[in-house]
Amino acid sequence: MTGVTIKVLHGADRGKVFHDLEPPVTIGREEGNSIQLNDERVSRCHFKIQRDNDRLVLTDLDSTNGTKVNGAECQLKILRHGDLIAVGRSLMLVGTDEQIAARIAAIEGGDSSGQTLAQDSAEGSNSFLLDLDVSTRGVRPVYSALTQQELPTLPDRLSPGQAAQLCEILEYIQARLHRLIESAQVDESSGRASLDLNLWQQLVQIQTRLGIMIRQVANPTEDL
Repeated sequence: MTGVTIKVLHGADRGKVFHDLEPPVTIGREEGNSIQLNDERVSRCHFKIQRDNDRLVLTDLDSTNGTKVNGAECQLKILRHGDLIAVGRSLMLVGTDEQIAARIAAIEGGDSSGQTLAQDSAEGSNSFLLDLDVSTRGVRPVYSALTQQELPTLPDRLSPGQAAQLCEILEYIQARLHRLIESAQVDESSGRASLDLNLWQQLVQIQTRLGIMIRQVANPTEDL
């Protein structure tokens, strides 16, 4: 099983490449981290990457300014080749050119549903070129498929009780979304769909509850 390669794309450490790091990997401003970033907006120990079976999992270590993966702030996240990690003024890319090109090929070939970091192929000679617009608008990868087209895989090795709990959560979300979709008024001529304000508030409520649940999973000892 290969280690993880991280390239610093933006920030004071731009251009540095860390090859085949063996998890657990810690990233932060302080000496002693696997990767030490020269960035005052990065916490002393900002986040860590650890291996869980055949996956790599990023965990934010209660950093002051947070961690973003592919533009979305997160506390706990499964990492894949081509993912962009933003902390402070620094931007990092996960994976080698070959690993990222293999993932893109799998997505375009329609066979990415079960893809994990350890299963990504490192074979292939195509170099992956990431066109970045590093400006006030943020980062724009050419291959938006990396962040928009993949459905996250379900966790495996769940106990029967955990599987039942997960099914209850998914069934709840599916039922609420089904009612909202059925209630939407679709105008085919304009290509728009509209919801009553009450239904819109229900959708916002779902998002709020999901955000709370995500935080509870990432920080089970935290009082909310």
